[in-house]
Amino acid sequence: MSPLSFSRLTAATAVLALCVILLGAYVRLSDAGLGCPDWPGCYGHLVAPTSERTIAAANEAHPARPVHSGKAWKEMVHRYLAGSLGLAILALALAAWRNRRNGLPVVLPTVLVGLVVFQAMLGMWTVTLLVNPAIVTAHLAGGMATLAVLWWLTLRQGRPWGRPTLEGAASLRLWAVLGLVLVAGQILLGGWTSSNYAALACTEFPTCHGGHWWPAADFVDGFTLVRPLGVDYEFGVLDSPARTAIHLAHRVGALVVAIYVTVLAVAAIRRAPSGAASRIGFVLLAVLGLQIGLGITNVVARLPLPVAVAHNGGAALLLLSLVSLVHALAPDRPGAPHRPGRA
Repeated sequence: MSPLSFSRLTAATAVLALCVILLGAYVRLSDAGLGCPDWPGCYGHLVAPTSERTIAAANEAHPARPVHSGKAWKEMVHRYLAGSLGLAILALALAAWRNRRNGLPVVLPTVLVGLVVFQAMLGMWTVTLLVNPAIVTAHLAGGMATLAVLWWLTLRQGRPWGRPTLEGAASLRLWAVLGLVLVAGQILLGGWTSSNYAALACTEFPTCHGGHWWPAADFVDGFTLVRPLGVDYEFGVLDSPARTAIHLAHRVGALVVAIYVTVLAVAAIRRAPSGAASRIGFVLLAVLGLQIGLGITNVVARLPLPVAVAHNGGAALLLLSLVSLVHALAPDRPGAPHRPGRA
């Protein structure tokens, strides 16, 4: 496989990873995460039960989880797509190892194989541990990490942004890395909010619970990460003060990220008015504005499904934009030829 073909396959796999994340958000937010009570099949089958006979047998085998065909099919389609992503990543790794003498990277594709295997385990535990919030949040984090690594690998193959020329790129890159860490932390906080069903703990903005800026909140219970096993966590088990604490933390995190990313984007634009970092800076501002609007709409409109799914997509795009900025601020050494397989 040529470096160009490998680059195209990597980019296509990154797009597939984004689709898996969006579909996973749709499944979770439409309360279909336990649409199939077993794993990897659905009520003991490779497809969701559809006939009267298979539905009756499934209901008898799982009386606590009677078949809901719509939710079962949502879950299974997500599993099929996630399985396709796993196969695509395996194909990447095999192609990289077979053509490593042509300069193709092997480290990141191998890491991706390990990551996707762990993701599959998290997907299994999400079902078998009854959507335990810590597992669900880790599953989201793994999906985002897979997407970020795939995008980084894509950039390293093609360098579509070109080489940056702004002075002080190394210093700005450190700030971009910090921004990437902050966004990753906010994504984790968003996953914790969603998995604990705390998105509607406050249904007004910018205040909460009847005009209060800081209502009663239980941060200890809200951020107890290890919860008992065997408990059904679907629709949440926390009381109102704990959910309120999670929601408030997510709002504060969003404010911190918004301020930081805005300053970072403006710095990139001002210091490289005609360079790649500047273009990414404008993208950052646009995605950030969209993400803030979606977040506020989720609250005041009481979590409409399309907006909630789009909010997950916005988080992914914000993550990819920062990965792109970090990459654009890391030029090759002066005079050194670019190696397509560098990772």
